Amino acid sequence: MSGPRSISDLLRVRAGKVTRRLADIDPERTPGIRERPSRRDLRADAMKLRLLQERLYAEAKRTVLLVLQGMDTSGKDGAISHVIGAVNPQGARITGFKAPTAEELSHDFLWRIRKALPLPGEIGVFDRSHYEDVLIVRVKALVPKAVWSKRYGEINRFEREVSRRGTTIVKICLHISFEEQRERLIARLADPTKRWKFNPRDLEERARWADYQLAYDAALRRCSTVAAPWYVVPANKKWYRNWAVTRILIETLEAMDPQYPETDLDVAALMERLAPAT
Repeated sequence: MSGPRSISDLLRVRAGKVTRRLADIDPERTPGIRERPSRRDLRADAMKLRLLQERLYAEAKRTVLLVLQGMDTSGKDGAISHVIGAVNPQGARITGFKAPTAEELSHDFLWRIRKALPLPGEIGVFDRSHYEDVLIVRVKALVPKAVWSKRYGEINRFEREVSRRGTTIVKICLHISFEEQRERLIARLADPTKRWKFNPRDLEERARWADYQLAYDAALRRCSTVAAPWYVVPANKKWYRNWAVTRILIETLEAMDPQYPETDLDVAALMERLAPAT
């Protein structure tokens, strides 16, 4: 009899299979857990993640790239704060991708992505990513369809290349509901300490919700591969979002099983030199 399915297994978008639309996934659900975890359980997960990251950093051979995508207010910043707060920031590299600069636009759309890839031993985190070039670019028709429609294949080839060089790619779509976004936007406006996060243009993006859902559906369907799977995390409940992202990272690192490097130190001789003088 098989054991319980892992969170990664529950939330993964299957490569090569017909994928459910985001509209068919309830963002209120909490797959894999019924009740909010206790503080003790959260501390245990944080410690487990920190120890695994330390091994990855010490090994200094492979990397993990965590890609976070989601509609405005879906909780990308919150997930980053929670996850990176659990690890040694020395071994983490966070990159936020905003609208491309003039220099970036003068290059291939993957140019700025390549420059931000994590180094051996690091966990890299992308707040938005190369997927903006098949999301906002598609929805707003910033380039012709003949251009953006080719990018799914370019992305898959790029991710295979990155994976072959020793990077494990974890792509997470934080999935919230239309109503939950409305409540979060209202909360930002109501809180003077949060208003700096509010951009009136967010309402223009909100008006294109249905178009964005179609664009996300296409990205999930066409770019969830064995080398770089997508995971859809229901994110209406912030505690579940943080818990699920942490658990996916833990399971990813456990599967990688990084090891502390062997040394050629003469431990006995060194200990003898450190012995107190008699």
